[in-house]
Amino acid sequence: MGVNEIVFAVIKLLGGLAFFLYGMNVMSGGLEKMAKGKLEKTLIKVTSKKLLALVFGAGITVAIQSSSALTVMLVGLVNSGLLNFGQTIGVLMGSNIGTTLTAWILSLAGIESDGNLLLGLLQPKNFSLIFALIGIMLIMLSKKQKHHNVGGILIGFAVLMFGMNLMSDAMKPLTEMEGFTSLLTAFENPFLAVAFGAIFTGIIQSSAASVGILQTAATAALATGGGVTYRMAIPIIMGQNIGTCVTAVISSFGVSRNAKKVAVVHLAFNIIGTLVVLIPFCIFNYVANLPALDRAITPFEIAIVHSIFNIFTTFILFPFTKTLEAIANKLVPEKDDEKQGKLLDERLLTVPSFAVTNALDVVVEMSDVSKNAFNKAVSIVGSFNDAVASEVSEMETLLDNYEDQLGTYMVKLSSTGVSDSDSKKIAKILHTINDFERIGDHAENLVGVAREIHDKKITFSHEANAEIAVLKNAVLEILDITNKAFRYNDLELASSVEPLEQVIDGIIADIKSHHVKRLQHGNCTIELGFVLTDLLTNYERVSDHCSNVAVAIIESRHGTFEAHEYLNHVKNDPNSAYTKAFEEYKTRFSLGANI
Repeated sequence: MGVNEIVFAVIKLLGGLAFFLYGMNVMSGGLEKMAKGKLEKTLIKVTSKKLLALVFGAGITVAIQSSSALTVMLVGLVNSGLLNFGQTIGVLMGSNIGTTLTAWILSLAGIESDGNLLLGLLQPKNFSLIFALIGIMLIMLSKKQKHHNVGGILIGFAVLMFGMNLMSDAMKPLTEMEGFTSLLTAFENPFLAVAFGAIFTGIIQSSAASVGILQTAATAALATGGGVTYRMAIPIIMGQNIGTCVTAVISSFGVSRNAKKVAVVHLAFNIIGTLVVLIPFCIFNYVANLPALDRAITPFEIAIVHSIFNIFTTFILFPFTKTLEAIANKLVPEKDDEKQGKLLDERLLTVPSFAVTNALDVVVEMSDVSKNAFNKAVSIVGSFNDAVASEVSEMETLLDNYEDQLGTYMVKLSSTGVSDSDSKKIAKILHTINDFERIGDHAENLVGVAREIHDKKITFSHEANAEIAVLKNAVLEILDITNKAFRYNDLELASSVEPLEQVIDGIIADIKSHHVKRLQHGNCTIELGFVLTDLLTNYERVSDHCSNVAVAIIESRHGTFEAHEYLNHVKNDPNSAYTKAFEEYKTRFSLGANI
């Protein structure tokens, strides 16, 4: 075999690998989009039970055809706070079982048709061409996103099989080389074979592709009268399971320590599983030295070995999930100063429904921070405290960061092809994050007012203090209602915000009127009036922002955000729940006859 032939065979092999990996990426991406709605609804529920988590992990890996993608997804979910670390262990174990499906599909390539049409159509290289035709027709002729996703899956599979065929064709001339036989012989050392399987899979970051290449090599070697033996293939398959952890390890860079534990457990599970099988295999291999292990293995038998190994190791280690969790906790201990809370994680953008849920959780935390900041600011009006003032300033900075990050995240998320339901949620987020951030600004403004009252030793009259106390209680209540309405997406609570906001506007108007009367009677000063105006303005603005959030919650159900239209409708209906709530709030927060 000439040098030119070798060079072109290698180029063909690498090109086939590129097509294989690209096809796998396209196919798994389409499958993820198809499964996204069900993932969001069931993941949190099923991961609370180990057995359900195991079955779910296997099922999802079968659905998206990538254990690496699932592992990266889990790292993102833990990093964002949507899942606890312990909930992922069963899913990770299940993913090892689910990933074996690809080897079974690729093993069909070894079917001999002998001119039989039906058997010929069962070969992936043949039916994948039909898939490609159907896929491109769905993409070009249909306007539905669902059909486009299905088309992408079919074309991805066809590209994958085209790459597989290229690799198979490239392998045939390479197997005729004397060096190739020597290379295969070297893998009779089980430790070398495990290392090769791990390193090669780690480089291409796909156990499915690695197993596929092993099946291709086995087929090509059989055609030349040689073969990849059981003695070689079994350790390589073990190593492939270790190599697939590289993707999870890479994805764990720059995430929380809890998220890093997901990669640690995945790696520990596969290393321990390999050792559990490898040690007896080596002992048996050298003591018994069965001739059967020197028999050439077929692609179909590789699929069998791959499945048995993954199912067996999962069965053996499944009772020890707590032990694996303890290992991860030991290797990646918690730090007291590590930031806890919800984080936006771009790993979740591959599954938009998860990313939307992640973003909503962050906005809920943003709502909590804005509420707490304002409560703290209110608490030091009249009894100023520097430490509390600093806390409010830190919270306001955090809210600014939240708004910037969420805005950028929403732009990226909107371009991922989200569903109508997720699109409404994104719109709600974009319509509310500015309001929560502005509440933080008014909390900081209120701290400034509190500092001025303290520094200038300003004292309001008894009547003014009583009125301000009523207003403060009303604003704190509307803030609490808004926070709960957003957290639980509660339409009834959201509907009670607007009537209270109108009552607060009335209270503020009355306080201003009473202040003017006190000025006229000489019971107040202009300087006090300036401070009072600043105080009232911040209370009023917070109330307005709560109204905006409540309207966004209500209108998100209808997919439209026409706030003025909604407000005019509820205010002009004398028989509406709005009118009843308005009267109740007006009675509760009455200023009385204070002048």
